[in-house]
Amino acid sequence: MKSGGRAAKRAASSFALLKQIEAGVLSIGFAEAGSAHDPVAILLHGWPYDIHSFVEVAPLLVSSGYRVIVPYLRGFGTTRFLSSETPRNGQQSAIAADIVALMDALRIERAVLAGCDWGARTADIIAALWPERCQGLVSVSGYLIGSQEANRRPLPPRTELQWWYQFYFATERGRAGYEKYRREFARLIWRTASPKWDFDDSTFDRSAVAFDNPDHIAIVIDNYRWRIGLAKGEARYDDLERRLAGAPIIAVPTITLEGDANGSPHPEPNAYSEKFSGKYEHRTISGGIGHNLPQEAPRAFAKAVIDVCRLGAVSASSE
Repeated sequence: MKSGGRAAKRAASSFALLKQIEAGVLSIGFAEAGSAHDPVAILLHGWPYDIHSFVEVAPLLVSSGYRVIVPYLRGFGTTRFLSSETPRNGQQSAIAADIVALMDALRIERAVLAGCDWGARTADIIAALWPERCQGLVSVSGYLIGSQEANRRPLPPRTELQWWYQFYFATERGRAGYEKYRREFARLIWRTASPKWDFDDSTFDRSAVAFDNPDHIAIVIDNYRWRIGLAKGEARYDDLERRLAGAPIIAVPTITLEGDANGSPHPEPNAYSEKFSGKYEHRTISGGIGHNLPQEAPRAFAKAVIDVCRLGAVSASSE
């Protein structure tokens, strides 16, 4: 499949409207576009990216009749914890619970959930554990739900090498290094994860502001330490994590996406296709598309969001 539109050096566009709303343990900052009466698409960014992964996706969806919500995840941008006492916890279920709380606060019953990296994992979790809230799923790199138990298993050396920053973050030197060099670190990940993406300084700088969030370092470090069992997580999420440890099947209509030049560690599509029991398609997006697929190929990503709703409609009409 062709790229469907490549965002190479453009950096002029931005979100016209940013809002804040209290949801769960957070005051969540988010961009919103479209009519309140239109079907909702919630677009979820990853690390080290921000809401601008979707700055060109959003207007494409709005023009197709969607209300678009693009939140900053905990530890990014204008999202803040309501209490200084709340643990700065980055575990997977906590981030997913944040988005469900956002839906509740905005009185959104159902939405298409779409994302990449942390955002794809978050969308996967909501689709698995709260399927009644998920009209459809678009997930870059497919099924990304994990567990501490699964992450105890060693991987081949070449694969472990790709995860070098997880081991770096496991040390206090790594924490201090990321705090001091967070922008240089993010730029390196952008380059290695998307080796053919020719982004310019203004595109990077527009997103890098999100890493100045006062909780950013704590959330990122905790996220990666939790994955390899060096952070415990919170008891309030234990039941969710037990359910996720069973690698639950996702039954909602799903389209998975992968770029043809993704330099970040990722599973092959045939490794996860059986995790989706509903209407399902996989699309490989060509044209040198890397890990940050929605920003590199916004038209292809927007088309997947639109098409997954059609998959759902076909599924409902055939029942």
